[in-house]
Amino acid sequence: MRLQVARIGKPHGIRGEVTVQVMTDAPEERFVPGQVLDVEPESAGPLTVARARWNKEILLLGFEEVKDRNGAEALRGSQLFVETDEEEPVDDDAWYAHELVGLAAVVEGQAIGTVSGLRRGDAQDLLEIELTGGGDVLVPFVEEIVPEVDLEAEQVILTPPAGLLELNQPEDPEAGR
Repeated sequence: MRLQVARIGKPHGIRGEVTVQVMTDAPEERFVPGQVLDVEPESAGPLTVARARWNKEILLLGFEEVKDRNGAEALRGSQLFVETDEEEPVDDDAWYAHELVGLAAVVEGQAIGTVSGLRRGDAQDLLEIELTGGGDVLVPFVEEIVPEVDLEAEQVILTPPAGLLELNQPEDPEAGR
């Protein structure tokens, strides 16, 4: 199975290192020197890890194929993947981001949008949902708000508190009149 392990952020320094948003529970196993990572877009890779180090709480990676800041800047936003033999997560309540993307987001039996991504966080993860009427919303991926993920039915059931889905949505210009 192909598993996303990171998203490349901004360059760090002048020697081609990049910051990465880690999307794996085992970065010390996934980012060892010599590890070959698949890249999306494919034109940017594959990439071979030359070095990995932590700068405070940010993982910095250097690749054999990238020698300078310009090369690192060209990778910004790329996604890193590994091939794994793992069939599914060990925990019944754990999902990979690629399993969630594309699922319908359902509130009280009505589809309100589609899951477009998963943002990993220290305190909690957030589901990125593209709303049917336009706009995006971030929903805390906690059992109280997302009580059910049904991969067979291709949907996530949401029980959002009042106002959560309206946060950060553009205001209706006619509403104030």
